[in-house]
Amino acid sequence: MRWQRLFADLQAEFDEAEAAAARAEDATRRRVETGAVRLVDRLAGALGGTVVLRCSGAGDVSGELVEVGADWLLLTGEGRREVLVATAKVRTVAGLGRATAPAEDPGPVRARLDLRWALRGLARDRSVVQVVLDDGAVYVGTVDGVGADHVELAEHAADQPRRAAAVRGVRAIALPAVAVVRTLTPGLD
Repeated sequence: MRWQRLFADLQAEFDEAEAAAARAEDATRRRVETGAVRLVDRLAGALGGTVVLRCSGAGDVSGELVEVGADWLLLTGEGRREVLVATAKVRTVAGLGRATAPAEDPGPVRARLDLRWALRGLARDRSVVQVVLDDGAVYVGTVDGVGADHVELAEHAADQPRRAAAVRGVRAIALPAVAVVRTLTPGLD
């Protein structure tokens, strides 16, 4: 009987040590997996939710997260206004849930859909925009074109559509300086 208790005690100790090792391994695996998660993956897990982004030069920007691109985020803000945010200018994010999108290789096509691609969409739509730089400077106008490393903005009043007579000048803005681009509605902003 003593031998049976001794073996039972040894088996219980062994089982507990094995369970402790498994718990430690699980915790280590979770830390490693969490360490591999990029901010863009966390944001992709928040698609459809409301987030508040703290951005260099633009302060807090909030809205429903509707798209996550290679280096940009698209929010729908107040009045269904679209807000394009350069991911590199995001300093903090509030409003994230527990979900994280699985890390995935964007592939050659999706990787090319960068901030320049999103800005070209605004140029094609002839949208009146407000461009906020990482130093806080704000420019208003219509995106005329997007180069390899810059965007050209035809500056004009926010309450006017782009017409030759309304354009005060064209400003080239270095892409790394762009923090936030908000669409405006002529006559309403």
